[in-house]
Amino acid sequence: MSNLKRFDDEDNEGKYGRVFAVSGPVVTAERMSGSAMYELVRVGYYELVGEIIRLEGDMATIQVYEETSGVTVGDPVLRTGKPLSVELGPGIMGSIFDGIQRPLKDINELTESIYIPKGVNVPSLSRTQAWEFNPLNVKVGSHITGGDLYGLVHENTLVKHKMIVNPRTKGTVRYIAPTGNYKVDDVVLETEFDGEITKHTMLQVWPVRQPRPVTEKLPANHPLLTGQRVLDSLFPCVQGGTTAIPGAFGCGKTVISQALSKYSNSDVIIYVGCGERGNEMSEVLRDFPELSVEIDGVTESIMKRTALVANTSNMPVAAREASIYTGITLSEYFRDMGYNVSMMADSTSRWAEALREISGRLAEMPADSGYPAYLGARLASFYERAGRVKCLGNPEREGSVSIVGAVSPPGGDFSDPVTSATLGIVQVFWVWIRNWHNVNISLQSIG
Repeated sequence: MSNLKRFDDEDNEGKYGRVFAVSGPVVTAERMSGSAMYELVRVGYYELVGEIIRLEGDMATIQVYEETSGVTVGDPVLRTGKPLSVELGPGIMGSIFDGIQRPLKDINELTESIYIPKGVNVPSLSRTQAWEFNPLNVKVGSHITGGDLYGLVHENTLVKHKMIVNPRTKGTVRYIAPTGNYKVDDVVLETEFDGEITKHTMLQVWPVRQPRPVTEKLPANHPLLTGQRVLDSLFPCVQGGTTAIPGAFGCGKTVISQALSKYSNSDVIIYVGCGERGNEMSEVLRDFPELSVEIDGVTESIMKRTALVANTSNMPVAAREASIYTGITLSEYFRDMGYNVSMMADSTSRWAEALREISGRLAEMPADSGYPAYLGARLASFYERAGRVKCLGNPEREGSVSIVGAVSPPGGDFSDPVTSATLGIVQVFWVWIRNWHNVNISLQSIG
C-alpha cells in the first residue's frame, strides 16, 4: 500500500466535514455548509470516493462508491470542490476501468492483489507512457475555439486519437508543441484570451453528469450493422440510435451485446458491465483480446478499438450509476473526434435496482415496485445523450453515439417499471424470449 498515490495535501481545497450517520453506501455528514450538489468528497480516514446527492442546512447526504465498512461517526469528510469527473486522453483504448474510472490493471500491478483496496487513488491514464504527438494545421497566432482539432496521436493502428481543444476554451495560440513524444500531462498547447494564458495538456477532465456540447443534432440515417443477419434485415438500427434488449435471465442478452462489440460497423466500442455477473465480465476480458477484425486488409485485435468499464454485481451498488455515466462520457469524447461509437450497457436493470436501494435508504416516497418516482427521468437523461451530431469546432466532422441497453425484467415480465420506462424512450426493441408459446405481449403497448 505504501507505493500507492494518496490524496495530496495540496488538493485539499475545501474544509472538512464530519460523518454524522452511516447506512450502507449512504453516509450523512455535518458541517458541510457551502457544499454543492454532486460534489466529489472523500469519506473517512481511507478517503473513500463519494458524491453529495442531497443537502439540508449544513447536513449533506453522500453516496459512497466504495465499501463503507469501518467508517464511524466523527470521521472526517473532505470536500474537493469538484464534481465527479473522468480523465479523457490517449490511453483509453484497450483499458479496463471500474465504475469510477480507476484502471484495474494498474491497481493489480501496484497492489499485487486481485482485490481493490479501499481509498486507492491511481490516475486513470498512465502518467509515464509517452505518446507521439503530431500538430495539425495550428500555428502560433491562430485563433482557436472549443472543439477545434489541434493535434493527432496514433494511439494504436485502429484508432487515431484526435486532440480536441476543451469546449470551454478559446483564444489565440501562443505555443504549439512540435512533433515528438510527450506524456499526457506535458503541455502541448498554450492559448491567450483577454490577457489570461491557459496551458493545455493531452489530458482533459470532464464531469460525467454533464453532456459534452455539440453544434447541432443531425437526423440519424446511417445503418448500424450488427453482424447478425436477423437483426440487420428485420429489426434494423441506426448509428446514433437507442436500442433496448429486454429479456429474462439466461436468454442471451449478454451474448448479443458481446456480438455487437465484436462485429458491428462502429469505430469505437465502449462496453459497460453494470452490475452483471463477474464471470461474464471475465469472459469478455478473456475473449476480446483473442478476437480480431480486418480493416483495409490488416487483421488487428478488437481490443484496440474497445474500452471496458467493469462494475460487477459484487461491487458497491452506488458505483453502478457512476459506471453508466463514465461509459457515456467516454463515448461522447470519441464522438467529438468524428467517430461512430457504440456503447453497450449490460444491464440497466441493475442500475435501476441500485437507484431503488439508495432511494429506500434516503426514505424517499417509492413508486411502482419500490422504484423511485424519478426512474423514468434518469433513464431518459441517459438515453438522450445518444445521437448523430455535427461536432463542435473545426474542421467540420460528424460523429455518433449509439446506445444498446440490456434490460433484465424479473421473471421476464415486460410490465416491469424499468422495461416500461425504457420502451417509452428507445427507438428499437429487440425482445429476447425463451418460450414463445407461453408469451402474451400486447403489440399495442410496445408500438
